[in-house]
Amino acid sequence: MKVLVTVTDVAVVDDEFEIDGLGVDERYLTYELNEWDDYAVEEAVQIAEAGDDVEVVTVTVGPERVEETVRKALAKGADRAVRVWDDAVAERDLLDAETKAALLEPVVREEDPDIVLSGVQSGDDSFAATGVTLAERLDYQWAAVVNQLDLDADAGAASVHRELEGGLEELTDVDLPAVFTIQTGINEPRYASLRGIRQAQTKPLEVKSLADVGLDESVLDSPLSWTATYEPEAEGEATVFEGGAGETAGQLAGVLRDRGVGE
Repeated sequence: MKVLVTVTDVAVVDDEFEIDGLGVDERYLTYELNEWDDYAVEEAVQIAEAGDDVEVVTVTVGPERVEETVRKALAKGADRAVRVWDDAVAERDLLDAETKAALLEPVVREEDPDIVLSGVQSGDDSFAATGVTLAERLDYQWAAVVNQLDLDADAGAASVHRELEGGLEELTDVDLPAVFTIQTGINEPRYASLRGIRQAQTKPLEVKSLADVGLDESVLDSPLSWTATYEPEAEGEATVFEGGAGETAGQLAGVLRDRGVGE
Protein backbone atom coordinates (compact mmCIF):
# COMPACT_ATOMS: atom_id res chain seq x y z
CA MET A 1 0.00 0.00 0.00
CA LYS A 2 1.10 3.55 -0.69
CA VAL A 3 -0.01 6.67 1.18
CA LEU A 4 0.76 10.03 -0.39
CA VAL A 5 0.67 13.20 1.73
CA THR A 6 0.60 16.71 0.29
CA VAL A 7 2.56 19.12 2.47
CA THR A 8 3.51 22.76 2.44
CA ASP A 9 5.22 25.30 4.62
CA VAL A 10 3.53 28.44 5.88
CA ALA A 11 4.96 31.81 6.83
CA VAL A 12 4.92 32.93 10.45
CA VAL A 13 4.96 36.73 10.70
CA ASP A 14 6.76 38.61 13.48
CA ASP A 15 4.65 40.81 15.74
CA GLU A 16 6.24 43.87 14.16
CA PHE A 17 6.62 43.76 10.37
CA GLU A 18 6.73 45.79 7.18
CA ILE A 19 4.89 45.13 3.93
CA ASP A 20 7.01 45.05 0.79
CA GLY A 21 4.86 45.24 -2.35
CA LEU A 22 2.35 42.40 -2.27
CA GLY A 23 3.88 40.60 0.68
CA VAL A 24 5.49 40.92 4.05
CA ASP A 25 9.22 41.65 3.89
CA GLU A 26 11.15 38.37 4.20
CA ARG A 27 13.09 39.76 7.16
CA TYR A 28 9.97 39.35 9.28
CA LEU A 29 9.08 35.82 8.19
CA THR A 30 9.97 32.35 9.38
CA TYR A 31 8.57 29.16 7.86
CA GLU A 32 7.22 25.98 9.40
CA LEU A 33 5.27 22.88 8.45
CA ASN A 34 1.60 23.74 7.94
CA GLU A 35 -0.32 22.70 11.06
CA TRP A 36 -3.01 20.71 9.22
CA ASP A 37 -0.37 18.93 7.14
CA ASP A 38 1.45 17.91 10.31
CA TYR A 39 -1.64 15.95 11.36
CA ALA A 40 -1.89 14.44 7.86
CA VAL A 41 1.74 13.26 8.04
CA GLU A 42 1.14 11.73 11.45
CA GLU A 43 -1.96 9.91 10.19
CA ALA A 44 0.03 8.51 7.27
CA VAL A 45 2.86 7.33 9.51
CA GLN A 46 0.39 5.66 11.87
CA ILE A 47 -1.16 3.82 8.91
CA ALA A 48 2.34 2.66 7.91
CA GLU A 49 3.12 1.50 11.45
CA ALA A 50 -0.12 -0.47 11.67
CA GLY A 51 0.20 -2.17 8.29
CA ASP A 52 2.61 -4.28 6.30
CA ASP A 53 4.69 -2.93 3.43
CA VAL A 54 3.21 0.60 3.51
CA GLU A 55 5.16 3.40 1.83
CA VAL A 56 4.60 7.05 2.78
CA VAL A 57 5.46 9.65 0.14
CA THR A 58 5.19 13.41 0.63
CA VAL A 59 4.62 15.81 -2.25
CA THR A 60 4.97 19.57 -2.13
CA VAL A 61 4.83 22.53 -4.48
CA GLY A 62 7.41 25.06 -3.39
CA PRO A 63 10.88 26.59 -3.69
CA GLU A 64 14.11 25.16 -2.32
CA ARG A 65 13.28 26.72 1.06
CA VAL A 66 10.49 24.17 1.49
CA GLU A 67 12.96 21.29 1.64
CA GLU A 68 13.67 22.09 5.28
CA THR A 69 9.98 21.55 6.04
CA VAL A 70 9.85 18.41 3.89
CA ARG A 71 12.81 16.97 5.80
CA LYS A 72 10.79 17.40 9.00
CA ALA A 73 8.07 15.19 7.51
CA LEU A 74 10.72 12.66 6.50
CA ALA A 75 12.16 12.78 10.01
CA LYS A 76 8.74 11.91 11.41
CA GLY A 77 8.51 8.75 9.34
CA ALA A 78 7.77 9.50 5.69
CA ASP A 79 9.91 7.41 3.33
CA ARG A 80 10.62 9.82 0.48
CA ALA A 81 9.55 13.15 -0.97
CA VAL A 82 8.84 14.90 -4.26
CA ARG A 83 9.03 18.68 -4.76
CA VAL A 84 7.55 20.40 -7.81
CA TRP A 85 8.98 23.79 -8.78
CA ASP A 86 10.69 25.80 -11.49
CA ASP A 87 11.28 29.40 -12.53
CA ALA A 88 7.87 29.75 -14.19
CA VAL A 89 6.10 28.82 -10.95
CA ALA A 90 8.34 31.14 -8.95
CA GLU A 91 7.22 34.11 -11.05
CA ARG A 92 3.61 33.75 -9.93
CA ASP A 93 2.46 35.83 -6.97
CA LEU A 94 -0.46 33.52 -6.20
CA LEU A 95 -1.06 29.80 -6.65
CA ASP A 96 -4.75 29.12 -6.13
CA ALA A 97 -6.25 25.75 -5.19
CA GLU A 98 -6.96 24.78 -8.80
CA THR A 99 -3.40 25.55 -9.88
CA LYS A 100 -1.86 23.66 -6.95
CA ALA A 101 -4.08 20.66 -7.68
CA ALA A 102 -3.06 20.78 -11.36
CA LEU A 103 0.62 20.76 -10.36
CA LEU A 104 0.11 17.87 -7.94
CA GLU A 105 -2.08 15.75 -10.23
CA PRO A 106 0.61 14.30 -12.55
CA VAL A 107 2.80 13.38 -9.57
CA VAL A 108 -0.10 11.62 -7.87
CA ARG A 109 -0.99 9.76 -11.07
CA GLU A 110 2.59 8.57 -11.43
CA GLU A 111 2.81 7.48 -7.80
CA ASP A 112 -0.62 5.79 -8.00
CA PRO A 113 -1.28 5.80 -4.23
CA ASP A 114 -4.12 4.02 -2.46
CA ILE A 115 -4.70 7.00 -0.17
CA VAL A 116 -3.96 10.70 -0.54
CA LEU A 117 -3.94 12.73 2.68
CA SER A 118 -4.01 16.51 2.68
CA GLY A 119 -4.44 19.07 5.43
CA VAL A 120 -7.89 20.66 5.45
CA GLN A 121 -6.30 24.02 4.71
CA SER A 122 -3.06 25.95 4.94
CA GLY A 123 -2.47 28.55 7.61
CA ASP A 124 -1.64 31.28 5.10
CA ASP A 125 -3.89 31.20 2.01
CA SER A 126 -6.65 29.18 3.74
CA PHE A 127 -8.37 28.21 0.49
CA ALA A 128 -9.35 24.87 2.09
CA ALA A 129 -9.96 23.49 -1.40
CA THR A 130 -6.74 21.94 -2.73
CA GLY A 131 -7.44 18.42 -1.47
CA VAL A 132 -10.98 18.14 -2.83
CA THR A 133 -9.97 19.83 -6.09
CA LEU A 134 -7.21 17.27 -6.49
CA ALA A 135 -9.72 14.45 -5.87
CA GLU A 136 -11.98 15.85 -8.57
CA ARG A 137 -9.13 16.00 -11.08
CA LEU A 138 -8.09 12.44 -10.25
CA ASP A 139 -11.67 11.15 -10.20
CA TYR A 140 -10.98 9.70 -6.74
CA GLN A 141 -13.50 9.29 -3.97
CA TRP A 142 -12.99 11.85 -1.21
CA ALA A 143 -14.01 13.02 2.24
CA ALA A 144 -13.22 16.44 3.69
CA VAL A 145 -12.58 17.60 7.26
CA VAL A 146 -11.86 14.10 8.53
CA ASN A 147 -11.30 13.79 12.28
CA GLN A 148 -11.22 9.98 12.49
CA LEU A 149 -10.10 7.47 9.88
CA ASP A 150 -10.47 3.69 10.23
CA LEU A 151 -8.81 1.88 7.36
CA ASP A 152 -9.75 -1.59 6.13
CA ALA A 153 -6.98 -2.26 3.62
CA ASP A 154 -8.23 -5.75 2.77
CA ALA A 155 -11.66 -4.40 1.83
CA GLY A 156 -10.16 -1.43 0.01
CA ALA A 157 -12.23 1.05 1.99
CA ALA A 158 -12.12 3.40 4.96
CA SER A 159 -14.72 4.51 7.49
CA VAL A 160 -14.31 8.18 8.27
CA HIS A 161 -15.82 10.66 10.68
CA ARG A 162 -16.29 14.10 9.14
CA GLU A 163 -16.67 17.33 11.07
CA LEU A 164 -19.64 19.30 9.76
CA GLU A 165 -21.02 22.75 10.49
CA GLY A 166 -23.01 23.36 13.66
CA GLY A 167 -21.19 20.72 15.69
CA LEU A 168 -22.56 17.85 13.60
CA GLU A 169 -20.53 14.81 12.60
CA GLU A 170 -20.96 12.43 9.69
CA LEU A 171 -19.85 8.80 9.54
CA THR A 172 -19.37 7.48 6.01
CA ASP A 173 -17.56 4.71 4.14
CA VAL A 174 -15.28 5.65 1.26
CA ASP A 175 -13.83 3.25 -1.29
CA LEU A 176 -10.15 3.49 -2.16
CA PRO A 177 -8.33 5.07 -3.87
CA ALA A 178 -9.46 8.21 -2.11
CA VAL A 179 -8.41 11.66 -0.96
CA PHE A 180 -8.99 12.63 2.67
CA THR A 181 -8.47 16.16 3.98
CA ILE A 182 -7.34 15.89 7.60
CA GLN A 183 -8.58 18.07 10.44
CA THR A 184 -6.46 19.07 13.42
CA GLY A 185 -7.07 16.93 16.48
CA ILE A 186 -7.38 13.64 14.60
CA ASN A 187 -4.19 12.49 16.33
CA GLU A 188 -1.21 13.84 18.26
CA PRO A 189 1.66 14.69 15.89
CA ARG A 190 4.96 13.31 17.09
CA TYR A 191 8.20 15.15 17.52
CA ALA A 192 10.98 14.10 15.21
CA SER A 193 13.57 12.01 17.05
CA LEU A 194 17.30 12.69 16.69
CA ARG A 195 17.61 9.40 14.85
CA GLY A 196 14.75 10.38 12.55
CA ILE A 197 16.36 13.75 11.83
CA ARG A 198 19.62 12.05 10.89
CA GLN A 199 17.87 9.50 8.69
CA ALA A 200 15.86 12.25 6.96
CA GLN A 201 19.04 13.72 5.51
CA THR A 202 19.61 10.57 3.44
CA LYS A 203 16.03 9.86 2.36
CA PRO A 204 15.23 10.57 -1.30
CA LEU A 205 13.90 14.04 -2.15
CA GLU A 206 13.26 14.38 -5.87
CA VAL A 207 12.80 17.80 -7.50
CA LYS A 208 10.66 17.99 -10.64
CA SER A 209 10.06 20.86 -13.04
CA LEU A 210 6.89 21.49 -15.03
CA ALA A 211 8.44 19.65 -17.97
CA ASP A 212 9.39 16.71 -15.75
CA VAL A 213 5.73 16.17 -14.82
CA GLY A 214 4.47 16.75 -18.37
CA LEU A 215 3.09 20.26 -17.90
CA ASP A 216 3.75 23.64 -19.49
CA GLU A 217 3.27 27.21 -18.27
CA SER A 218 -0.38 27.28 -19.33
CA VAL A 219 -1.18 25.29 -16.20
CA LEU A 220 -0.35 28.42 -14.20
CA ASP A 221 -3.08 30.54 -15.82
CA SER A 222 -5.60 31.56 -13.19
CA PRO A 223 -8.65 33.83 -12.96
CA LEU A 224 -7.44 34.94 -9.54
CA SER A 225 -4.89 37.68 -8.99
CA TRP A 226 -3.26 39.13 -5.93
CA THR A 227 -3.89 42.88 -6.01
CA ALA A 228 -2.91 44.28 -2.62
CA THR A 229 -1.63 43.50 0.85
CA TYR A 230 -2.37 45.73 3.81
CA GLU A 231 -2.45 45.61 7.57
CA PRO A 232 -6.08 45.76 8.77
CA GLU A 233 -7.05 48.65 10.98
CA ALA A 234 -7.51 47.88 14.65
CA GLU A 235 -11.16 47.66 15.63
CA GLY A 236 -10.57 48.56 19.25
CA GLU A 237 -8.07 50.03 21.65
CA ALA A 238 -6.23 48.35 24.47
CA THR A 239 -5.49 50.07 27.76
CA VAL A 240 -2.28 49.03 29.47
CA PHE A 241 -2.05 49.55 33.21
CA GLU A 242 1.44 49.96 34.63
CA GLY A 243 2.60 49.61 38.21
CA GLY A 244 2.23 47.14 41.04
CA ALA A 245 -0.66 44.74 41.54
CA GLY A 246 -2.52 47.03 43.96
CA GLU A 247 -2.09 50.10 41.76
CA THR A 248 -3.16 48.40 38.53
CA ALA A 249 -6.12 46.74 40.27
CA GLY A 250 -7.27 50.15 41.43
CA GLN A 251 -6.92 51.59 37.93
CA LEU A 252 -8.92 48.70 36.47
CA ALA A 253 -11.63 49.11 39.11
CA GLY A 254 -11.88 52.79 38.22
CA VAL A 255 -12.35 52.03 34.52
CA LEU A 256 -15.02 49.42 35.25
CA ARG A 257 -16.80 51.79 37.59
CA ASP A 258 -16.76 54.57 34.97
CA ARG A 259 -18.37 52.17 32.47
CA GLY A 260 -21.11 51.14 34.84
CA VAL A 261 -19.89 47.60 35.52
CA GLY A 262 -21.36 46.25 38.75
CA GLU A 263 -24.02 48.91 39.14
